[in-house]
Amino acid sequence: MSMLRPGIVLLLLLALVTGGVYPLVTTLLGQWWFADNAAGSLIYQKDVLRGSRLIGQNFTQPGYFQGRPSATGETPYNPMASGGSNLAASNPELDKLIAERVAALRAANPQANPRVPVDLVTASASGLDYGISPDAAAWQIPRVAAARKVSPDTVARMVAAHTSTPLLGFIGKPVVNVLELNLALDANKD
Repeated sequence: MSMLRPGIVLLLLLALVTGGVYPLVTTLLGQWWFADNAAGSLIYQKDVLRGSRLIGQNFTQPGYFQGRPSATGETPYNPMASGGSNLAASNPELDKLIAERVAALRAANPQANPRVPVDLVTASASGLDYGISPDAAAWQIPRVAAARKVSPDTVARMVAAHTSTPLLGFIGKPVVNVLELNLALDANKD
């Protein structure tokens, strides 16, 4: 028994440190240093919750920018069913889905370039992407401007204002937050 005691004590000590103290300290530090992120990066307008900066939403109206397609099951952008479609690049079903998405986007954006940006027709691994590339946003500007009866230059300026640049200028890619951009368009009085 005396040979087991150090092992059991060490097991209990490490379980306490790694299962209790460490998670508690990292949670408290995260809530202190990154309060907005730890709370879900929620966006409120006039005390009404509009969504999270980190989870996409399903915008279908012509006056709104659309995000990446969501493969989260029956309801798009359902955070409780996060996941990709798991269709391989060689799967004919994926080709069919992409062809349908391209056709729908071209029909909704007849004035846009026929080459649809890839992030508007392919879902991500999570199915919850909040952002699109600046090219995907620029591709939608004519439709959004026409639907809102504002100049494309005004919409382009708003896209530029809601484009986040990569960390240190080179870690990652520029991203346009679709929810924040659409809320800004709703608030725009030009």
